[in-house]
Amino acid sequence: MEIAITPPVDRRFAVSLFSRLRTAKGQANPFPIYGELRSRGGVVAAPWGGHLVTAFDVCDQVLRSRDWLEPDARWREQQGDGTRWTAPSSREMSRTLPALNPPEHTWVRRSAGMFDRTTLEQLRGTVGRSTTRLLDSLAERLHDGEADFNALVGEELPVATIGHWLGLPTADFPRLRELTHDQVFTQELLPSASQLAKSDAATAELRTYFMDLVRRRRARPGDDPVSRWITLWDALESDQDKADEAVYFLALFVLLAALETTATLLSTMTLLLLEHPRQWDWLTVHPELVPAAVEESLRYDPPTHVISRVSSRDGVLGGVEVRKDEMVHLMVGAANRDPAKHEDPELFNLHRKPAHLAFSGGIHYCLGAPLARMEAQTLLHQLVRRFPRLTLVRRPTWAPRVAFRRLLNLDVALS
Repeated sequence: MEIAITPPVDRRFAVSLFSRLRTAKGQANPFPIYGELRSRGGVVAAPWGGHLVTAFDVCDQVLRSRDWLEPDARWREQQGDGTRWTAPSSREMSRTLPALNPPEHTWVRRSAGMFDRTTLEQLRGTVGRSTTRLLDSLAERLHDGEADFNALVGEELPVATIGHWLGLPTADFPRLRELTHDQVFTQELLPSASQLAKSDAATAELRTYFMDLVRRRRARPGDDPVSRWITLWDALESDQDKADEAVYFLALFVLLAALETTATLLSTMTLLLLEHPRQWDWLTVHPELVPAAVEESLRYDPPTHVISRVSSRDGVLGGVEVRKDEMVHLMVGAANRDPAKHEDPELFNLHRKPAHLAFSGGIHYCLGAPLARMEAQTLLHQLVRRFPRLTLVRRPTWAPRVAFRRLLNLDVALS
């Protein structure tokens, strides 16, 4: 933390900006609004208290520092009844891995034991076959005209991948996808009462689903992650009900993390390349740049635009005084385009050196990042080879969110 202190920006300015962010125009392209916010300083006052951070280096500092904590169960309870933080869905999320702080975070993350090199190699074939099957369906639809890439491919590949890994029935995939879309509202920056109600209902249904799954796997264990987690937690926890609940929270975390953000990455990546036809054409000739295209997509428009942290002590951040237990919202969607970090940050450039905060950082760096990258690279390799003449039909629409991006459609055709 730093020593110089600058006066906070008028909160009314931030209020006006967030009002625009919540419009359809703001959700379709929030980056000019981020630019206005950044022009007032790297750390500015949030309308509801706390601070908004747009400077890349400051966001990176917070993510890597042990002085900054997740808003865990203890912190949420302190916010009082009637706040978004004490909603049933928020309380439930406070017990999942991303909301834990050390030491609990350390041993729960270690128990997850997921997506190491061996697991990724085992999944590579599944991802490749699923991608081929989904692109076959896309080809059939494109034969008759236009098709919704988001519905046919972007939303289907993540649930097929994680569903196969967890050993879930394919018949359950559509409902799990719908529940995930509703559940994520509790993780939004400013959820409305109706959005929180949807999230509460979805979370309750997901708890029932995964607790039933854990009980079935306990009765008939197999060679799958849930069965292995049961064995591991039985050794860690003498109370079987508590062990089963720990396994449930791991399964819930995996589903939520693997579906929503990865689906957004796949569709947003495709959208960005189709919006930049020269880059798309270059990629069809130079497929070795596929990994770079994935990383630039993650920088240019990441699936998650806001990551929140709480200060563990009084201090100064980016020249602004911050109190213990005060929250800062890291506007990583804005930070990834910080001109102090990237030259010509508004330029979508496949030849740029990768540097972004799309997968968070520090001890909370995304466990599923290797799998998300594998899915994106596998899809893009097949896409540019099979559909070099793919074009965008119309501008897509976006879900009413600020923190978690989600395309509602992506209509494409062959030129």
